[in-house]
Amino acid sequence: MPFKDRLFILFQYLVPQHFLSQLIGGLAECRSPWVKTLFITWFVRRYHVDMRDALVEDANEYESFNAFFTRSLKAEARPIADEERAVLSPADGTVSQVGTIKQGRLFQAKGHDYSLTALLGGDEKNALNFSSGAYATVYLSPGDYHRVHMPVAGTLREMLFIPGKLFSVNNTTVRQVPTIFARNERVVCLFDTELGPMAVILIGAMVVGSIVTSWAGRINPPGQGVKSVRYTAFAKKTIRLERGEELGHFKLGSTVIVLFGSGQVNWKSTLAAGSVVRFGEKMGERSCE
Repeated sequence: MPFKDRLFILFQYLVPQHFLSQLIGGLAECRSPWVKTLFITWFVRRYHVDMRDALVEDANEYESFNAFFTRSLKAEARPIADEERAVLSPADGTVSQVGTIKQGRLFQAKGHDYSLTALLGGDEKNALNFSSGAYATVYLSPGDYHRVHMPVAGTLREMLFIPGKLFSVNNTTVRQVPTIFARNERVVCLFDTELGPMAVILIGAMVVGSIVTSWAGRINPPGQGVKSVRYTAFAKKTIRLERGEELGHFKLGSTVIVLFGSGQVNWKSTLAAGSVVRFGEKMGERSCE
């Protein structure tokens, strides 16, 4: 491993991760015109962001860097796959891994895997729903569109906030830090769908200001331990999201993991680690009616 990569990994172990993330998150909310425009202009050039896709194309019109980073796109910029059986990519990004959960574990990178139960906050009952099921991990790089959408339609059953570390989730760190997705802070959204249970997991990371969902806003519960909110049939409002509808977004970039139960989804044969995907594209299809 190159020396600079070793230094980057060591830095992440030594730095106060949450403090640094809060500090960067605060700066990203700065509304000073010259500060936010300077950062946005630099970012667009550095990461080759195509502002023609953005609903608001002019960088000067965003009230803060975070407003720019979580920008909405024009509807025509991401057409939804019209095949009825299609399972959509939840976000723009690069596939980190895709495949089948084997013996309760998901593949992370060469030499590393991690526990499904740990990923879901230690809930063995929830883990059983996805035993031997299908999973896809999508990494959202800094230059990507950072809103997350529904792969298939579903009704929200439960949301869990799982506290943890805030390691970076770029390729270098994922290859070197064991069980990173089961260690980092994350929000697990569990849905009931026509394909049975589906989980969409938003992974926190270094300098990610926060994770936001469309129904609960910013998710940042006080205290320690897993926090669960259940959405039952007796709730005042049923939260149902249609295929392609926005689920949430990251304030600064991270990773999304999607889980389905056994025998419910077949990923495209061309989908593999390193595949570039866009929200709305077909990643796979349901394997049953």
